[in-house]
Amino acid sequence: MANSPRQPPIWLACGVRTPFAKVDGPLSSYDAIALSVPVAQRMVETLGGALPDFAVWGTVAPNLTWSNIAREVMLEAKVDPRIPAFSTVLACATSMVAVFEAAGMIDGEVRTLALAGGVESMSRIQLGLTQKLSDWVRKFYQARSLSEKLARVPELELGSIGLYIPSVTNRVTGMSMGEHTEITAKEWNLSRAEQDEIALQSHRNALAARARGFFDDLIMPVGETKADTLPRADTSLEKLARLSPAFDPKSGKGTLTAGNSSPLTDGAAAIWVASEAGLRKLPAHLPRVRLVDWEIAAVDLWHEGLLMAPAYAIPRLLARHDLGLADIDLWEIHEAFAAQVLAHIKALESPVFLREKVGIARDFGAFPRDRLNPNGGSIALGHPFGATGARILSQAVKELAERHKGERAIVSICTDGGQGGVALLEAA
Repeated sequence: MANSPRQPPIWLACGVRTPFAKVDGPLSSYDAIALSVPVAQRMVETLGGALPDFAVWGTVAPNLTWSNIAREVMLEAKVDPRIPAFSTVLACATSMVAVFEAAGMIDGEVRTLALAGGVESMSRIQLGLTQKLSDWVRKFYQARSLSEKLARVPELELGSIGLYIPSVTNRVTGMSMGEHTEITAKEWNLSRAEQDEIALQSHRNALAARARGFFDDLIMPVGETKADTLPRADTSLEKLARLSPAFDPKSGKGTLTAGNSSPLTDGAAAIWVASEAGLRKLPAHLPRVRLVDWEIAAVDLWHEGLLMAPAYAIPRLLARHDLGLADIDLWEIHEAFAAQVLAHIKALESPVFLREKVGIARDFGAFPRDRLNPNGGSIALGHPFGATGARILSQAVKELAERHKGERAIVSICTDGGQGGVALLEAA
């Protein structure tokens, strides 16, 4: 929904992030809080003594040692403990939704500046007991005497003994995001070759952006890791073509591979959300753009595609502002899979899909592919679930702020559960 008449104009200003690294890689010794703390500290340090009014932080993988990671991060970072902090989660759009929540709370007077972000430590996922084993252990420890404890032993069923190991599968469907996207790829007739093209371009754009210093003020070192470890200078279409299907290997018709899919990744990222009064707390050189509008969509994940919600959200957002695809100068589409990006593009270009599925009888024109992810996307840079929203938004803010006044960007993130978030930004 758009900014209400009572709400001040909302701005996004670039934040910082850790380098992104593949699971079990150089950041594997850091848990989610340890990855987040240096980012939060660096963000607050840039205020030169000022403070944010509140913080919103999120992560996707649960952990039993904390429930409100936002508060834990701010306390560990030694930020003023009087600053409220709350947590949020919406799968891969977690820190994007943190931005939307912060934007809705800023009134330009009492609340003018918010720190938003997120994190994922895929290397430090906590395992759990099965529910039946958890129930038994709790009752065992509640027993007050040895005889009572011994009496509980026969109640433990052998089949209850085991560990719950979190996985990247949808709880309702029992299928992974990759398996769902294989179905989407077949429905939209997406070839392996065009998926590999998207992947190759992601790496090339990320490496070119690094070479010209685009990431220098967006990434802060963590330990010995100073840059993203995932972009590959040695990849090629030939190498990508040799990779085996990752999610449908048996049929021989699978097109998604490790090369054209985003990898499991560790990392944390943050961004500023501000009113004009809040901007005055920030360094003047910090890139900033206006958050014009946003949309969150949900679809029937059994029949419309698990990761297809942005294809519904983007047209609604464009229609509200009487814009076509060519009116958007920068497109930042999260690359969960190259196939999902291509499916979104083809859906946006399809008047039939727009009319019959989205309910908008309009032709938005051809998608400008040359404006897509110019500084690399999640396939090359990595995808720490809770951090991707802040990463991609900060990246879009920096790129758009360097362009002409009035240019626009769409930032789009699909999520597990058949949902997705989209933001419309404008250089001002």
